[in-house]
Amino acid sequence: MGAFRLLVLMLILTKTAYSQNTDFFVVKVVGTQQKTLSSATVELLRTDGSLVKVAITDSLGLARFEKLPAQNLLVQVTMTGFAPQTAKLDFPRKIKELLVVLLVVDRTMESVVVVTKKNFIEQHPDKTVINLEAGIANVGTTVLEALEKLPGITIDKNGNINLKGRSGVLVMLDGKPTYLDGASLATLLGGMSASQISQVELMDNPPAKFDAAGNAGIINIKTKKNIQRGFNGTLTNAYGQGFYPKGNTNLSMNYKAGRWNLFLNYGFNANEYFTRIYALRTYFESGTNTTKSLLEQPSFLRGNSTTNNLRTGIDYNLTENTTLGVTINGVIMHRHGSSNNPALWMKPDRQLDSLINTTSSNTTNWKNAGAAFHFRHSFDASRELTTDADYNRYTIGASQNFENVSVFPGSYREASSAQIPNEIRILSGKADYTQQFKDVKLETGWKSSNIQTDNLADYLFNDGMRWRQDLGKSNHFLYNEDIHAFYGSAQGKINRWSLQGGLRYEMTSYDAKQLGNAAVKDSSFSRNYSGLFPSLFLTFEKDSINTFSFSAGRRIDRPAFQKLNPFIFIINKYTFQQGNPYYRPQFTWNMEFSHLYKNLITTSLSYSLTTDYFSQVFPIDRNGIVLYTEGNLGKLHNLGLSVGLNHSPQKWWTLSLQTVLNRKKMEGIISRPLSATITQYNINLNNQFRFKKGWGGEISGFYNSRSQHDIQEVVDPSGQLSMGVSKTVLDNAGTIKIAVRDIFYTNWIKGLTQFDNATEYFKLTRDTRVFNISFSWRFGKAFKTQKRSEGASRDEIQRVGNG
Repeated sequence: MGAFRLLVLMLILTKTAYSQNTDFFVVKVVGTQQKTLSSATVELLRTDGSLVKVAITDSLGLARFEKLPAQNLLVQVTMTGFAPQTAKLDFPRKIKELLVVLLVVDRTMESVVVVTKKNFIEQHPDKTVINLEAGIANVGTTVLEALEKLPGITIDKNGNINLKGRSGVLVMLDGKPTYLDGASLATLLGGMSASQISQVELMDNPPAKFDAAGNAGIINIKTKKNIQRGFNGTLTNAYGQGFYPKGNTNLSMNYKAGRWNLFLNYGFNANEYFTRIYALRTYFESGTNTTKSLLEQPSFLRGNSTTNNLRTGIDYNLTENTTLGVTINGVIMHRHGSSNNPALWMKPDRQLDSLINTTSSNTTNWKNAGAAFHFRHSFDASRELTTDADYNRYTIGASQNFENVSVFPGSYREASSAQIPNEIRILSGKADYTQQFKDVKLETGWKSSNIQTDNLADYLFNDGMRWRQDLGKSNHFLYNEDIHAFYGSAQGKINRWSLQGGLRYEMTSYDAKQLGNAAVKDSSFSRNYSGLFPSLFLTFEKDSINTFSFSAGRRIDRPAFQKLNPFIFIINKYTFQQGNPYYRPQFTWNMEFSHLYKNLITTSLSYSLTTDYFSQVFPIDRNGIVLYTEGNLGKLHNLGLSVGLNHSPQKWWTLSLQTVLNRKKMEGIISRPLSATITQYNINLNNQFRFKKGWGGEISGFYNSRSQHDIQEVVDPSGQLSMGVSKTVLDNAGTIKIAVRDIFYTNWIKGLTQFDNATEYFKLTRDTRVFNISFSWRFGKAFKTQKRSEGASRDEIQRVGNG
């Protein structure tokens, strides 16, 4: 074809015939003189062009696929500097290995056009994959804001992430746990730009290879990493205007040549924000419904934050079978906010009794630095060993200042100030070994981690006369935790049945010390516990249309180490928050039965039982002060039904609809036996449009019904509608995106909390209605590869191997 030689595709039968009972299929990619080619992109497509699976060839030039649908497929192989090739793979498959020979492209050719597509949501038997970079309406958003729009995910007013109506989710970055509690994790994800993210994986019941933490499953956030040969990169700038301005810049660069691969991803976010909270607390006479007094607290918090986020690394192929890698990551964040929070005490007839005005300011300086080392060695095509070692250090400096002024009646002034530095050090290592036999794949591995924290809370109090130490609130908390784990799993296939079973053993020990002062005695507590965590996956491919799956497993959630710290954190004059040193882990059994129809509709029925489940607890003292804390209650039953639809009504239109229905029953004892039952649901809709001449569009939204995550708190319905449009420019080297998020400004959080002898109505609104515009420019001279737009469903111009 013109200035370059035609590609040659060779199909070679392997030693034994491959019947439809074989549980795997291998594509081997070589160049001239049979030299194996690593980092080639191999895609399995249906005959209509939709993606089934994608893989990257390893150092042996192999891409392995398992659990393929019983239907005719296309194999498409692409690699920068080589001409692409496509071949048919008919069903039933009589071969189990396909050999593909790629020829070098004639460099005099001006460009090679590569077209790839990805649906926004991909359903797999063991997980749901969201190609976040395919969404237009995510332009200018943070990772936390983008997560909130994904199917089955909700975020409460404290920043805790819930999956399919259940709390206790393990959030991972590039397959590594963050080890942060809800508030700290929300801070981290709130400072990351969504343009840095390639995919988000949702796993309800992960296999034994993954940590047993996360009773509701795992959310794995995968950052972008370009593996295209040569030098290339992407620069993205975005500006957002809500009530206040917001902006972010992201630079991604990659250089791959010979045995070396170097990459860098830098992001900068600068945002102004506000949080408006209205709370009306009603106090009752003890044991009655007679109103005793009312406390109205309207507050407004305004602040700004800047975040620098860096991720860079080097991969080196020591030999064809051995790869070494190191990744360095760092975050520097500064956040400052100030608020005004009046407290109006009223009599039952709403006549003003007293008025106290509270002003506050808080500052957070967050620094995170980490390094990860990776080693992979393939003994042969069927045996592989990988090892990882990671070190992360978080230094979080926080300060608070409060001033309470009595406006009516009389006049007095009091103030408090606190310095709350926090240091977290995390060291972990793991090794995984995989061996493929004829019909069975075995995996085994080990992981150990050590977490050390040093928390200081130094409070001062001013009664209007002078500043002095507030020893009752001050403390120094030290925490050291070790977790060791071992696992083994096996998977195989018999006829149309696929089976995977695993067992993971984890043992945990921690020591905590609260260093006292003149008013608080020293205290310490320790705990050791261990457990077995089995998992089972069973799949039956009835025919090319219907696939049935069953999964079951046991999981654990450990309380965040920050929440074991018994120190008091001031929210306002009448609301405090305190940790709980007696916090125990919660354990959950999960079971799910699912049906996949034509890779079009996925229906799942699930049940989970959690013992000692986590819940916020809201005791109240005689002076009307509410003390927010967390602890273990009794049992949580959850019966769930979910339906997912992925469909293309037209070639230019891709529709994803996800619905999750939960029937929850909670029971436990706080000051008295409590129980609550609720039916709640979540609907998520995403429409991606691909038009001619590089135009694309998106209409997406979600709706959360009345729900309940804590036994004392019910949250009212909320939702969001977003729209966006995109256009490729500069000969497909650039993309302009324009989007509006939360058009009708309905993404609030409001509800009712039940205390002993009191209730509190609350409504929280943030700066969520935002207009965003962004421009992305792809640069690089590696083989002058050019991409042709396929619309928004593939981020318009998707580089080969990107993400």
